[in-house]
Amino acid sequence: MHDLIIETREHDLGGGFKVGRVLPFRKRRMVGPFIFFDRMGPHTLPAPVPQHMDVRPHPHIGLSTVTYLFEGQMTHRDSLGVEQTILPGALNWMTAGSGISHSERFDGMRTQGGRIDGIQAWVAVPEANEEDTPDFAHYSADDLPSFSDTGMSGRMIAGSAYGVDSPAKTHSPLFYADITLEATASIALPDSHPERAAYIASGVIEFEGQRYQAGQMLVFSAGGAPVLKALNDSRLMLLGGEPLGARHIWWNFVSSRKERIEQAKADWMAGRIVLPEHDNGEFIPLPQTVA
Repeated sequence: MHDLIIETREHDLGGGFKVGRVLPFRKRRMVGPFIFFDRMGPHTLPAPVPQHMDVRPHPHIGLSTVTYLFEGQMTHRDSLGVEQTILPGALNWMTAGSGISHSERFDGMRTQGGRIDGIQAWVAVPEANEEDTPDFAHYSADDLPSFSDTGMSGRMIAGSAYGVDSPAKTHSPLFYADITLEATASIALPDSHPERAAYIASGVIEFEGQRYQAGQMLVFSAGGAPVLKALNDSRLMLLGGEPLGARHIWWNFVSSRKERIEQAKADWMAGRIVLPEHDNGEFIPLPQTVA
């Protein structure tokens, strides 16, 4: 059975762009290595999309950002010099390591506006990898393997489950899958990972006679293969993996050590985490407090 139901909480990233925050949650900080989970939308952006809706350059340490869109388009720029357009079904995997900065802008939608929707997750890394050299990888929708069964279709975004392996490089055992279910179809969670969750992106799901709605995340205890049934056409994000142990999280920084978070704060304030080469005209200053 499930351990917990997490409800989405609204959070403003600044500039009026609001997300639905699921992880971290006061009763459940992580699911496997997943320490952060935001639903970006669905929003209809006005034309022209104002610059204040963009996410200006900001820093990270000790994690990988995992960006995946259902609709719309974003432009990623980082301090490695990478500039990458993100389209629906593609995977952006940025490993912060010892320190990186990046921006997420709506350049490709600026003129015409339109719908934006997707998920940004953060994956913590093993302690041995927290100070790795920053890295970036992009996988198109065609790079990510798909799988299907009666009334079900899926894409393995990262990790392994259901006998399907994503090409995305990860630092610890995990799974992250985009699942579409037709009405009355069902899917069992993989039993090969000790921590598992299902986020309902759209539709209505039944589990053990109870109905669950879009915006809820069901977190499951270890063991067995819980079966989720769609009561109407539905979309799920399935995720989980091996736990990594406790992590500290403050703003955009994740670490196994509190003192490393303090160092990251000082580094950002002092400019020791450089700005993206192609987006260095502004940045998000270190906040005084974090909600």
